[in-house]
Amino acid sequence: MADASFPGWHGTTIIGVRKGGKVVIAGDGQVSMGDTVMKGTARKVRRLSPGGYEVVAGFAGSTADAFALLERLEAKLEATPGQLARASVELAKDWRTDKYLQKLEAMLIVTDGKDLLVITGAGDVLEPEHDVTAIGSGGNYALAAARALIETDKDAEEIARTAMKIASDICVYTNGNLTVETITA
Repeated sequence: MADASFPGWHGTTIIGVRKGGKVVIAGDGQVSMGDTVMKGTARKVRRLSPGGYEVVAGFAGSTADAFALLERLEAKLEATPGQLARASVELAKDWRTDKYLQKLEAMLIVTDGKDLLVITGAGDVLEPEHDVTAIGSGGNYALAAARALIETDKDAEEIARTAMKIASDICVYTNGNLTVETITA
């Protein structure tokens, strides 16, 4: 558990939307320390290419912890090329059982264009039911907005951008400076 007297650096809202053969992961740019905005232009969505296999990952939570997890995910993907679900399960198992990793406070949304997964420190690897998932402090707002939009004519990117706009209007830990990455199945 984190020391409550030191709030830590946190990156917040990430959304993943799958529609029309594309998967979009979008994240806001705000990094907060407690109730102070430390940076508004952070990149919390990244493209990974271990062994030429493309994956897009977004993170919420402690920034340093998320980078540690992204490095481990890349190593798992190199060991199991083309198998995002397997690499994600292996990462989640390590995260849950390793004493060092158990202390990491972050969540990941990952996709290879086919699978869309959320990986948590509780050992969970979840695939969303409705082709939409979100994490972070504004995640529930973004998720609700995207779920309402998924049945419209909007494409995956429009849904993600609109949902993040709504989340940034509601959540003080989410801003409108977006990083958006698209990957096709």
